[in-house]
Amino acid sequence: MKRSEIPSLDDLRALEAVARLGSVRAAAAELALTHGAVSRRVTKLGMDIGVSLLEADGRSVRPTTGGETLAQATGQALGLISEALAAIRTSAAPTPIVLSCERSLAMRWLIPRLSEFQDAYPAIEVHLSTGGGALDFARERVTLAIRRLDFALDPGWVVTTLMSERIGPVMPPALRRAFDSGDYVALGSRTRPQAWQDWLDGHPDAPRPRSIRLLDHHFLMMEAALGGLGVALSPQAIAANDVAAARLEAPAGFSPDGTAYGLIQPRASATSEDLSALRTWLMTQAAAL
Repeated sequence: MKRSEIPSLDDLRALEAVARLGSVRAAAAELALTHGAVSRRVTKLGMDIGVSLLEADGRSVRPTTGGETLAQATGQALGLISEALAAIRTSAAPTPIVLSCERSLAMRWLIPRLSEFQDAYPAIEVHLSTGGGALDFARERVTLAIRRLDFALDPGWVVTTLMSERIGPVMPPALRRAFDSGDYVALGSRTRPQAWQDWLDGHPDAPRPRSIRLLDHHFLMMEAALGGLGVALSPQAIAANDVAAARLEAPAGFSPDGTAYGLIQPRASATSEDLSALRTWLMTQAAAL
């Protein structure tokens, strides 16, 4: 059969719906047509090919043998078309990059900068999630992770050092005199309960606090410091924006604590151009600290 001899697709869809649903009325509702319009399309289809397609079955209709054969073929063809369209749309749609980052680093370092990446690469979609420590890339559907490298690393991962962890006490300018005199509350995080003691041991000339108070997370610790509740022992990356804006001071600077943050992805995963762009941007941002 020549393509020019293939009947109207609208007429074929009407027949397929009637045969599948067993009712002209149900087919009309599915196709958003009137009962009469569906009947006319099926009748016209039968006339075009010279075959009776429906027959009475009490108060309803059922397809003839020829009608059933044509309806099944139409259904299969429509299914193939639907699958092809889905495949085309999937391949055409950009695959988002899922970037997992430790919570405090995400809130205070990554998110404030991420709009710069989106402005530079508007076609790259980045979905951000938060988490710490080891992760299951496949189960969590993560493309790239930023982690502090203080846990056992999977040999199946590719790990690139992003930046060294550097820490130091930070405080609002109003607390500077209290810090210098040792009349201050040291704010730390329960995720690193020994951090203050380790820092004080490494800086014997630094003023000692009158007490140490631990909060659940670094971002809470930083909010407490900004609110004037004490002096926070902060990673440089987490404090960088507030120090640059003079909301906080870092009179002792920031010193390495022997750890680092890394970019992690599965060794078996492919690195697309979009992912390479994000990795390069992250490295550039880290280097600017």
